[in-house]
Order: sequence, then structure tokens, then C-alpha cells
Amino acid sequence: MMQFVMLFLHALVWLFCWFVPFVSAEETHVTAPPLLLAHVADGDVDPAPFLISEKFDGVRAYWDGKTLRFRSGNVVNAPSWFIAKLPAQAMDGELWLGRGRFEPLSGVVRKEQPDDAEWRQVKYMIFELPDASGSFAQRYADIQALVRRVNWPQLQAVEHVRIADRAALQRKLKEIVRAGGEGLMLHRADAPYITGRSDALLKLKPVLDTEAKVVGHVPGKGKFEGMLGSLEMETPDGKRFRIGTGFNDATRNNPPPIGSNVTYQYRGLTKNGLPRFASFLRVRREF
Repeated sequence: MMQFVMLFLHALVWLFCWFVPFVSAEETHVTAPPLLLAHVADGDVDPAPFLISEKFDGVRAYWDGKTLRFRSGNVVNAPSWFIAKLPAQAMDGELWLGRGRFEPLSGVVRKEQPDDAEWRQVKYMIFELPDASGSFAQRYADIQALVRRVNWPQLQAVEHVRIADRAALQRKLKEIVRAGGEGLMLHRADAPYITGRSDALLKLKPVLDTEAKVVGHVPGKGKFEGMLGSLEMETPDGKRFRIGTGFNDATRNNPPPIGSNVTYQYRGLTKNGLPRFASFLRVRREF
């Protein structure tokens, strides 16, 4: 009898050890929430059909009424008092510390153990109400009403405005960028709530250009073997970076000589003052 009991217990242990990993794998499976994603706006886009806001350099966060999640679906480990302030209605927005503060923000919101003092600086900037009815113009009014009801300074409605024409849109873009912002978001005022990448939402960011000196050639690899891979560059204030895109085959076979100046395009600067997404435009010619 005792031998039978021992065999039975061993069988139970074996079943437990075999079954638990499958339960855990299912429980830890993360599903990304369905979100509306923007296309890049043409520089000549007509702003008339859109409501327009600043593009915030924050961390996308989706609130389903119970849990705050990153775009990936992973849970944001926000303090309990922060979560308690959020209404039961689903919201989509950006966690934000301020212009040009993405990197410190990223450090704050990704900590497993949240720091209360740090989180008291974080704002939740709301720009959408998932699955809500009506046009975006109507949902924007509902966002404003919701934020007024909650009446908590860390919960903010992203301001949207109408802009009449293309010239005014470019002026607004320059104003935001001059102030340290990333660019603009254009959301069709008549759009119902949808998810996926869509022309109902556009992002407009500036493409800047400037010059730097070529200080080295980096050989190419793969399909660019035997040609230029990238240019080692130096800015007038001595910062080094590389340009690896924007070249045609002729330039890769006959790269700008070391010591020459080239014009390149870029989209803003990193915290270290280096150009983001630098792309070769042309050799700067002196006349």
C-alpha cells in the first residue's frame, strides 16, 4: 500500500512539473494593444481637414480602464496612486516629462520599482479615446470634458487646433521646433476611431540640413563591399558621427575626399548634440 501511495505522489509531482510551464507561458504572453499609427505627412499636405497638435517626444501608453500598458503590451509599473487617479474609460496617450526629455522619461517609466518623486513629474497626455463613438472632433471634445472631470494636473488633454492653410501649417511647425518640440500630428477631424496604420493620422517633422567635414571613409560590407559604406564626419564644434545613407552608386565608388565639406539632412539632435538619421545630400561646393 505504501509503495502505491509513493508511486501516486511521484506521478502527481511529475504532472505538476510538466503542466506548470505551459500555464506560466500562457499567463505571461503579452499582446500589444490595437492602436492607431501615423503615416508620414507630405510636406505639401492640406491641413484643412485635420485637427493638429504637437508631436510629443514621450512614451506611448494605453489605458484600458484597469491596466496601463506600453505600446508593446507590457505593463507600465506606475505607482498605485498614479493608477488610482485614472478614470475607468479607456484612453490612449503619451507619458511625458517635457520637450527634449525622452531619455530621462524612459528611465523613469521602465523601472520595475517606480520612484514616487520621479512619477510626480510625469504627465499623461491624452490624444484618443479607444473605441469611442463619433468623429475625432467629437472625441476630442469628450477628452477635454473627461480631463476636466478628473481635475488632476498630471492628466492632460493634448491641445488640438485648426490650421487654415499650408503656409500657416509650416509656420506652426517652425514655431514648435524652435521651442524644442519634435513636430506636428494631424488627425482627420471626421475620422471614426480606427486602429492600424492609417492616413487618418499623419506626422509632420522637419528635415533639417547643415554641413560637416569628411574625416574618414568606412568600407562597405555585403552588397557595398569594395565601395564606401559610410562617411566619418566631424561637425564644426568637433563632434564625430557617421553618415551611411543617401549615397548613389557613383558616390559610393568615388566618395567625397577627406577634408571636403558635405551637406547632409537630419531630423533633430540627440542629447549629445549629434544629428539623428543623418543622410548624405551633396558635396558642398565653394564658388
